[in-house]
Amino acid sequence: MRRQLTLFATATRYNLVEHARNRFAMLLVVLYIPTWVTLCYANIPGTPTPYRLRDTGRTLSPPGNELTQISGAINAVTLITGFMMFAATFAGGRFDRRLAMGGYPRTHLALAKITALTLASATIAAYTTAVMWPAWPSRQPILLATVLFGDAMTYGALGVVFGSLFRREVEGMFAMLMTSVIDIALQSPLANSGVDSTFVRFLPSWSAMQAAVTAGFSHDSVSAYLAVQLAWFTTTALLALLAFHHRTRNALPSGTNDA
Repeated sequence: MRRQLTLFATATRYNLVEHARNRFAMLLVVLYIPTWVTLCYANIPGTPTPYRLRDTGRTLSPPGNELTQISGAINAVTLITGFMMFAATFAGGRFDRRLAMGGYPRTHLALAKITALTLASATIAAYTTAVMWPAWPSRQPILLATVLFGDAMTYGALGVVFGSLFRREVEGMFAMLMTSVIDIALQSPLANSGVDSTFVRFLPSWSAMQAAVTAGFSHDSVSAYLAVQLAWFTTTALLALLAFHHRTRNALPSGTNDA
């Protein structure tokens, strides 16, 4: 048991160091997030904008700049987390294969990536929620941070999928960018306010947007939306594990035990 914990701790430390060495990602977190959400707030009129909550059928009318700031925050959090996990997975692919070839359990490597993703997502979500607070205090700030955390976890797992499957960095980064653009742009509160499109409900951040608006401007429950987001994370996490398994499977000698 002690050896298993040591292997897991070592792999987790390696993943955290890899993230910390990504100075561009750190710069995006520190500077891009506050800059982007501030621009969203400052450049959009505060005209009340209708937004329909699917779970209750209730229509809220928050200021347009505050509503846009929420979608901007979701966009920033998911994109940065996805890029971080993609970069770490893509750059560390060969090293992971070498570890697997040497008999390092893939289970520990995968759990270490999930742990690193969890810590990164929690930090970024809390930071983003705090950055938005001076502009307008959300009704349920803890739930808002939880929503951002859940969507960040989903995109982080998606970053692992892209980092494991794509052979060229530019391809994976383009796929991550376009996924985020399609996901968030179609849910723009100004372009899609009050519209209950069937297609939009199947996007990864639909439940996050619904839950974030609920947490920001009401005291209603967001449990139904969080359940949908959990389903999205579970699906992307399973895909990430399958992609990671596919990338390292040939590195293992025949008969090697993954555990």
